[in-house]
Parts: sequence; structure tokens; C-alpha cells
Amino acid sequence: MRDKRSDLAGPGISTYEEVSKVLPADYTALLPPLKRMKALYMVKDFIEKGLAEALNLQMVQVPLIVSKNSGVNDYLDRDGSRTPVEFPAGLGLDKRIEAQVVQAATKWKRMALAQFECQVGQGINTDMRAIRKDYFLDHDHSSYVDQWDWEKRISMNDRNLDYLKDTVKKIWSVIRRAGIMARQHFPELADPRYPDFPEELTFIHAEDILEMFPDLPRKERENKLLEKYPAVFIIGIGSVLKDGYPHEMRAADYDDWITPTIVKDGQQYHGLNGDILVYNPVTKRRHELSSMGVRVTKESLIAQLDLSGQSDFLKLPYHQAILNDRIPLSIGGGIGQARTYMYLLRTAHLGEVTVSIWPDELKSVCEEKNIHVLE
Repeated sequence: MRDKRSDLAGPGISTYEEVSKVLPADYTALLPPLKRMKALYMVKDFIEKGLAEALNLQMVQVPLIVSKNSGVNDYLDRDGSRTPVEFPAGLGLDKRIEAQVVQAATKWKRMALAQFECQVGQGINTDMRAIRKDYFLDHDHSSYVDQWDWEKRISMNDRNLDYLKDTVKKIWSVIRRAGIMARQHFPELADPRYPDFPEELTFIHAEDILEMFPDLPRKERENKLLEKYPAVFIIGIGSVLKDGYPHEMRAADYDDWITPTIVKDGQQYHGLNGDILVYNPVTKRRHELSSMGVRVTKESLIAQLDLSGQSDFLKLPYHQAILNDRIPLSIGGGIGQARTYMYLLRTAHLGEVTVSIWPDELKSVCEEKNIHVLE
């Protein structure tokens, strides 16, 4: 078991001996690779159309490359441990552009709402591709990332838990119906070893989970929680809890994790964001599908950057745009495409639904488990 401090570092560093313990011993893929790709693209089309209808989103183009000086790239956490790929661009320029490959389009999307002239209640969705080079590569983390990165313009009156929950319910309905659709077209997926996709999510605050499992680090708390509730939305990720640690080190300049929300048993809860997690019956553990939330105002941006020791970010163009009301209030998130396919198509490894690079150590473990990753 990892301690609480080391568990904050996102995926962190593990060992392939530990990965071997997670992967199932009696695994057989339900669909062969080519048929799995057919199912995958049916799911992809269903989800993109479903999100468009449920949230009033339009698919738009999304950058793979951004300027380092823009402040637009996603830092994923707030300790700076996961850095983007950088390179100079623009042959022939006196000073070449300092470019970065995106880690996610989280901040770009909010600026794009203004660029695409979205009105309140309108939003955008993207077929985002990214590189995250500082991941430990295991069964559900890859250096190559694909997400539905979406963002929607809202009003100040929408910045509340009810609006957040309503949005989450709509997203979950689309994902669940995509899984049901896939099983109808591919009966092999209706394997009796795997239960139906839960009809509803359980909403629970990070503070409540800590109360339930006070001595466990975050990932272990989530695993225990999902044994009881197989699909959850954890509210309030980023704010420091009673044990002195946040549930997770969320970045300080997009999700709002500092705003006070409800008071329960005399305790003030914080945060207008969260994660969708499910119990994966193949790996028998936590499986994160989406991170999302109501985005920061100028006030919560300043406060969160101050708490994170990153107030120097305020001089960057993205942050200046928030401070000077040049981009709208919004809600948004990223839904992991490969993670979603992995869950809905009942695969044991991300590499069965996405093509990436995998270390020899991991491939050896997979071969022993009858798991064949795509390269």
C-alpha cells in the first residue's frame, strides 16, 4: 500500500510486478482485434453524437501544438512533475517559436468558446490527441492519450452543484447507452462474468470518502468505495481535506476546487469539480473515465494559484484573459476515449484498444496473461 503523500503524484511510479497482480490470470479477449476496432468506432460515433445532443456541443478542430508562452498547455497537476514535450518551431525565424505538444486541451477549450462565439448553453467537443511522457506505463496509462475534451459556456447562476450533477448524469447516460448499443451489435460482449453497466452514478464528496476510509491513500479509498458503488462521481477534488491532503493534486488554473459548497455535520465542503470512476470487472479495481468541473472565476483562479505557489502564472495570456473577462464562464471536462473503450468492450489493457509504445517488461507480463497489445 502506498502512503498518502506518494499517492498524490497522479499515476505515480509502480513496478511491473505490481501490474502483473492487477491483470487477470484467466483472460481471453471477447472480441478479436479487427472486430474490436469495428465495435470501437461504433462506440466512438455513438458517444460523439450523444454528447452533442445531451450537452449541445459542436465538434471542432483542436490543437496538437501550442505556444509555451501562452500558458494554455495543461500541467495535469500542480507540482510540475509531468512536463510536456517541447521543441522549436518555425524554420527561418530569427527566434523560433517555443512550442509544446499538448497534454490536454483543458485551457485551450475555454478560450475557444470565445473564438467560436458560443452563447450560454452552447459548447464544443474535440477529438483530442496528446502526449504525456511522464506516465508510468501500465494497464491503463499510455504516453499517447485520446480524449473527448469538451467545454460549454455557462452563466454565473449555473456555477452550483445541481448544475454540475445534472451535466454528469447526462454524460453517464451517453456512456452507458453506448455500452448497451455495443452489446446489441456484438453479443460476445454480453459475457455472464461481467455485470450490466450501472444505471446511475452515486455522487459522493471527497470529504465523505475520507470519513469512510481515513487511513487509506486515495486510490485505495476509491477501490474500496467502488466495491460498494460500482459507478461514482467524486465531488471536490483538489481542496485540502481534514487529513491535510487533497484527494488528488488537481491543477490550480482550470477546475474550481476551492469554492465552498455545502455544510455537512458542521464541516464545510469545497469544490465544483470531480471524477467519474467505475469498477472495472475485468481488472477488478478502480477505472477512471473522466475528470471535469465548473471552471475557475478570476477570484478562485487567484486564490488557487496562491495556495499552489503558482501566482506567477497570472502574467500568462490565458490567465490574463480570465482576469480581464475576455473568455466566458464555463464547465468542461475530458473523457478518456481509450479508457471508455476499455471499459465498455471489456478489455484488460489499454493497449487492446489503442496503439502506443509499451516497454518490454510490460509486454512480457501481458503475454503471460494472454493479453495482446497493439503496436
